[in-house]
Formats: sequence, structure tokens, C-alpha cells
Amino acid sequence: MKLRYRKMGWLKNNGRQILYCLGLLLVLVVEGETLVVPEQKKNCTYFITIETTCTWGAETSNHVSLRFGDTNSNDILVKHLNSKHIRKVDPLEPEVLDDMPRKPFQACMVDQFYVTASCVESPICYLYLKLIGKDDWRPGFAQVRVLEISDLSSGYFYFRRYLPRHVWHGSNVCDSEVTSFGLKKKRMVYGK
Repeated sequence: MKLRYRKMGWLKNNGRQILYCLGLLLVLVVEGETLVVPEQKKNCTYFITIETTCTWGAETSNHVSLRFGDTNSNDILVKHLNSKHIRKVDPLEPEVLDDMPRKPFQACMVDQFYVTASCVESPICYLYLKLIGKDDWRPGFAQVRVLEISDLSSGYFYFRRYLPRHVWHGSNVCDSEVTSFGLKKKRMVYGK
């Protein structure tokens, strides 16, 4: 019996506060005020083009990962880029060569990939590749195009050397500052 009276006493003491909160919420809704809900980040489709040079031994069957982004720290990481392969293009003639499925990153070929990830907010200004495996690979260039907003697409990032294994290797043209000693760039450190 005492427990029942205690519950009723709590409701009696706090009932006014609950009614006040409900009334305030009703006033906000009637006057057209909306509650702010955090905006979810949109996804974009990225069209990635990577050339493998024609040097003997330039191809690889290893896993390749890609990391790119913009000046606003929007970092896009694509593990196992090999699985995103859509087609192979002859670099001398704009002709699709994928009559049958082939492995990406073969010598003298240009490979294209589609990736969907969160959208960048400014033009893509850095790109890194990572080779995971035992054989060598010598990419020529890489480019990332944003299909929804072409102004955010990257220029060409040139490699033209064998990539070191198990480390990120690439270029960063974000936030460079001219000093009397040359260009000074902001250092970016990436984990695994």
C-alpha cells in the first residue's frame, strides 16, 4: 500500500514538469520549429583509372589498395581494389578489351574500377597505392573521377616506378606552401 502512495506522490510532484515539457514541445511543433537532425553524409560514385606500364615484369596479381581524399580530411580507403575491376581498355585505342574476364594490372593495360564511398567536399588532391604480396608492380598513372560532381575529380597522379611493398606510396598536392627552401607540405600519417 505504501509503495502505491509513493508512486502517486512522485507523479503528483513531477506531473507539472512533465506537462510543461509536453506543452513546450507542442508550441514548437505548432509554430513550425523543427528539431535539428544531424545530416547523413551522401555517397558518391568514383570512377578510377589506373595504367600499368609496358616494362617487362610490370604486371602484378597481388592485392592493391587505394587511398585518396581532399583537403578537408575526407579519406577514402579501398582495400582490395582488384575486386572492384569493371573493364580493361587498350591505351592506344579507346576500345574495351573485356570479352572475357581478366585479371587487372597486366602490363600495357589501363584498368577501370567503380567504387561507391562517402563524398569528398573539395577536389581530390592526394592518392596513394599500396601493394600487398610478393611480386612487383609498376603503375604508370592513376586518376579518380567523381561521377556526380566532375569539379571534384583529380588530375593525373604519375608513378612510373616499381611500388615498394606493404607501404602507402603516392602523391599529395594538398596544402602546399612556398618557402625560401622550396615547397613545404603538410605531413599526413596513415595507420594500417
